[in-house]
Amino acid sequence: ALFNILQEGDIQIRGFQMRLDLDIQFVFTANPEDYTNRGAIITPLKDRIQSQILTHYPASLEDAMSITDQEATWQPGQSERVHVPAVVRRVLERIAFEARDSEYIDEKSGVSARLPISALEQLVAAGELRALRNGSDRTTIRVTDLLAVVPAVNGKVELVYEGEQEGAAGVALALVSKAIRREFPTVFPDLESVKRGKVEDPYQSIVAWFNRHDLSVLRDQTDAEYAASLDAVAGLRNVVEKYCPGVEGEEALASMEFVLHGLAAYNEIGQSVVGSDITFGDLIGNLFEPEGDED
Repeated sequence: ALFNILQEGDIQIRGFQMRLDLDIQFVFTANPEDYTNRGAIITPLKDRIQSQILTHYPASLEDAMSITDQEATWQPGQSERVHVPAVVRRVLERIAFEARDSEYIDEKSGVSARLPISALEQLVAAGELRALRNGSDRTTIRVTDLLAVVPAVNGKVELVYEGEQEGAAGVALALVSKAIRREFPTVFPDLESVKRGKVEDPYQSIVAWFNRHDLSVLRDQTDAEYAASLDAVAGLRNVVEKYCPGVEGEEALASMEFVLHGLAAYNEIGQSVVGSDITFGDLIGNLFEPEGDED
């Protein structure tokens, strides 16, 4: 019946000399080969489609963010209760870009714009949940909250065999780390250039602090506890003030945490993830830290 509609533009009823002319237009929203009948690929379907428009991914991060902002659904009250810092918003969008280049994700299936849309909605929901748990009227999304988008990433990509071996959660976390690593040099001095001595090292005091201390960023920390923990790191606020002029308040705190995630992504400090919480510390200490207590 579908083939007849596409080819002849009408419906024929068996047993009756009747043809119902149709004035309709079909728009297919997936690859023709993906439409199946009882598990069998319908190859003649593509032949009956008059025009096939090949879609493309957004070429720039700004275009991608505009699409995501346009399509994402904010529930009533979320925009007043949850603030998404610019640096976190850009990292979230880069996750989709990294996924499209990942060797662990099926290139044929692709990574649509629905991934960052779902991820943004999930991210905002995680922040709203923290605000409700803490009895707060408002909260700001943190870089650590990106752990909450792992289910959204897993639900929007198809893994190849190697990706299945790595595990869906592991692939998603790796994409988040790569997105952070990609965004970091656009805001702060590139660590690769720092290592080669091409630019001054503004991170020395931060790395030195973690040689003697650990810092846990808990997803359900109150905003006051979160700010106090970041301010305890020597030199961290100074880096943000120097390279992010004009960034203050909630945006500054997000940038401070982003510095820590960037240093961890470049293996300058250690990082361990336990559930929804992240702990930063000495790189060597994290490498040799036991995974659990032995009885």
